[in-house]
Amino acid sequence: MEIIGIIIVAVFVNNIVFSQFLGICPFLGVSKKIDTAIGMSAAVTFVITLSTLVTYLIQKGILENFGLEYLQTITFILVIAALVQMVEIIIKKISPPLYQALGVYLPLITTNCIILGVAILVIQKDFNLVESIVYAISTAIGYSMALLIFSSIREQLALSKVPKAMQGVPIALLTAGILAMAFMGFSGIDQVFK
Repeated sequence: MEIIGIIIVAVFVNNIVFSQFLGICPFLGVSKKIDTAIGMSAAVTFVITLSTLVTYLIQKGILENFGLEYLQTITFILVIAALVQMVEIIIKKISPPLYQALGVYLPLITTNCIILGVAILVIQKDFNLVESIVYAISTAIGYSMALLIFSSIREQLALSKVPKAMQGVPIALLTAGILAMAFMGFSGIDQVFK
């Protein structure tokens, strides 16, 4: 029951984009087309899951055992940067069109606060390894869901008659705000799992 609670809370109640406001830069930047949103979602999901696993093991196995908890942030940043470089190389070899479509946003995963945020939140919430991986995957699913919903709305808005003053970023921010308010409707569900 606790694992199901972690999943529901991470995906809906505390959605990383709409509730915690992490990862807004790639959320707004890559959401113009569904194809790039799918690619970014897959890359972020892979990096979040792998980085959470590696950073959790480093935190519990090295930093806490040797009293080096104060090095957590810098260590996590270095691990995440290395993992993103690996993902970038893999995507470049497997799918050059996706690599071109993602452009500058793929290296930005290194500085994407979602990746570092999830790695730190897992430690702060004192999850065990299984709960950490479930939380990471669930957070990635929540991010992917938000990104795909938002990109599909933005594609539809591109075909609609939007007043000139609202075109581009203003309508995107307004849409994101309305989506965030819609996700507020899930608040309180987490009380069922306590």
